[in-house]
Amino acid sequence: MLRHPPTQNGGTVPDMSGPFSEDQEELRRYARQWLDEKAPFDEVRRIMETAEGFDADHWGNLADLGWLGIAVGEDWGGAGFGFGELAVLAEEMGRSLYPSPFLSTVVVGAWLIEQMGSDEQRRDLLPALVEGRRRLAAAAGDLATHDLTAQERHGTWSVSGEARYVLDGHTADTLIVEADTPAGARLFLVDPSSGGVARESLTVMDLTRPLADIRFSDAIAEPLGEPDRDVVAAATRRAIAALAMEQVAGAQACLEMSVAYAKERHQFGRPIGSFQAIKHLCADMLVVVESARSTAYHLAAAIDHDPEEAAVAAPLAKSFCSDAFVQAASDAIQIHGGIGFTWEHNAHLFLKRAKSSALMFGDGAYQRAQLAEQVGIA
Repeated sequence: MLRHPPTQNGGTVPDMSGPFSEDQEELRRYARQWLDEKAPFDEVRRIMETAEGFDADHWGNLADLGWLGIAVGEDWGGAGFGFGELAVLAEEMGRSLYPSPFLSTVVVGAWLIEQMGSDEQRRDLLPALVEGRRRLAAAAGDLATHDLTAQERHGTWSVSGEARYVLDGHTADTLIVEADTPAGARLFLVDPSSGGVARESLTVMDLTRPLADIRFSDAIAEPLGEPDRDVVAAATRRAIAALAMEQVAGAQACLEMSVAYAKERHQFGRPIGSFQAIKHLCADMLVVVESARSTAYHLAAAIDHDPEEAAVAAPLAKSFCSDAFVQAASDAIQIHGGIGFTWEHNAHLFLKRAKSSALMFGDGAYQRAQLAEQVGIA
């Protein structure tokens, strides 16, 4: 169980030995080892250039490791853990910029099915997901831009309209969409291989995070639960919490690569890290990264244990961690100089991920407006 981060001397920066349990830290160590061995940056570059944007063999490995079902209930073949374990995996995947549909399928999709689905839907979808045989994508709430309507004829529902910027929407086996009905918005399951569904992969700046536009024209849809906006909002907060963990890890990686480069790169007969300007950049990065870590860990702890706090912490974490990652990635490129701008160097991969992550699920201005509304100052 992820505990709320303890403070040091009354401050807000957590003691990094405290927020996670020993078992979760062991999961972290193994996840980092696996990602370092199986997904170094040359492998990340190979995967992100594929049409699918993920590696099917890797996905099967994640199923064998139990990661795809780590937060799925034991009744459906999962391990039954909470969000803390998902947070650990998301953080490590963010550190390596690992391209996979983990966020869309495991963090969001599986949870929505388990929360909203009937027993039949759970039996059909969750074991297949846990075993790596099914991937999900969601266009609901702030998870994607969507303008969909659903209507019922003779007991059969159909969905029409468009969903844009759907994460991993081009390869998902099942789509979870939110559509307006005469009784209000509700969720539906759509098989993208059926008639009336057209998917288009988008040209994106960050190739490690594929997006798709999806058009629906009287596509057959299956209702997923009863209308419940609170569940959709909670799913969005889960996605934001996992993304914030990724952003913190990416910012940390930028800091580490910058400090290492500042020690080894020499100019005028001395390491560039000895120059005051570089020292200040690295010090500022450290402060920003640790502050972002505090907000991300606080949100991750609140997801399972304090939904009301999570509603406030989510827009705060999304706004702050987005800014922190962009700043850290930008400073990393500045410290690396000309080589940081080249395609061969990894620094620009982090900057592209930082920029794309900042826009996902609502940009900073949107999140700050959401935060103001949550605390009653809007």
